[in-house]
Amino acid sequence: MSETIATDGSNRPLVERRELTAAVKAEARRAGFELVGIAPAVSPLGFGHLTEWLEQGFAGEMQYMPRRAAAYEHPRHVMPTVRSVVMLAINYNTKDARDTGVIEEPATTARVARYAQGLTDYHDLLRGKLKQIADALHTMRPDCKTRGVVDTAPLLERDFAKLAGLGWFGKNTMLINKRAGSWLLLAALLTDIDLEPDAPHETSHCGTCTRCLDVCPTDAFPAPYVLDARRCIAYLTIELRDQIPTDLRDGVGNWLFGCDLCQDVCPWNRKAPVTSEPAFQPQPDLHPADAVTILKISESDFIARFEQTPLGRPGWEGLRRNAAIVLGNSDDAAVIPDLVKCLDDPSLLVREAVEWAIEKLKHVSAS
Repeated sequence: MSETIATDGSNRPLVERRELTAAVKAEARRAGFELVGIAPAVSPLGFGHLTEWLEQGFAGEMQYMPRRAAAYEHPRHVMPTVRSVVMLAINYNTKDARDTGVIEEPATTARVARYAQGLTDYHDLLRGKLKQIADALHTMRPDCKTRGVVDTAPLLERDFAKLAGLGWFGKNTMLINKRAGSWLLLAALLTDIDLEPDAPHETSHCGTCTRCLDVCPTDAFPAPYVLDARRCIAYLTIELRDQIPTDLRDGVGNWLFGCDLCQDVCPWNRKAPVTSEPAFQPQPDLHPADAVTILKISESDFIARFEQTPLGRPGWEGLRRNAAIVLGNSDDAAVIPDLVKCLDDPSLLVREAVEWAIEKLKHVSAS
């Protein structure tokens, strides 16, 4: 049944619940979101799984998650008066030069996850788009309340995306949509307006496929649909502030920041559309990056180039640690002189990774 919602007591016409929901979705598409769906503000089904996951220690050093674990139980802990959760997804898939099969990479090549190859931090991009939707909603309902969420609040975005009908969970824990694949960044707009909810996505379409599990070089999936973040290359190169465990360094390969391997092999991504969003268009120095250049970058240059991008997340020391690991995995002793120049680096984190890389390359050249 349609619910009549008044605006502000003026002579503006009444806005029907269904019409208001349609208007929100239309504004979301104008803002550049490929997918939009509405979920009711309820306790997510995945909360119990999150609790078990945290108890097993799979979050690693991401201690902000267990600290606020209870808050994930319901979106009211993010916004007390919330009644609806508008779930949104934007496509960040870019054409990888590797897809052509003709690129020949130098030994110093360092790979960056596709979402991070542009000039903009996606948090800033999505917040701007959320504000556009929120402003439109406030124009229709000046008395309403809204809150935008992009990664940083205790909200199980994937669960609400599934509840809003946007897709299902792949065995690599990513949200997958039949049309858009899994190259998706999620955002949510919480509101105290009772919008019309969409039907949840009840089915899974992964079948017996295990490509995403099999391709992981660090064995980060102890079981289908379970990610041990402590072994995930994305966690190791972005979230981990300490040394990368030595038994996982070979598996990092030439990933400088993040990892796309489990998405690269997903059959649902074969025909995934390529994004037209300017903010995601790859920059030449990140597509691919050069590990020697990153290793040698000064702190001031790092701040100027990367502080406002995703690559600012691991910090100056962390990104250079990653570069040293990449060079150690290059199997090219020609990069040893570049590493030697960094043996007196002021950062212990960088020095240890450099020493490891030199020793590994010495063994390679001797064999």
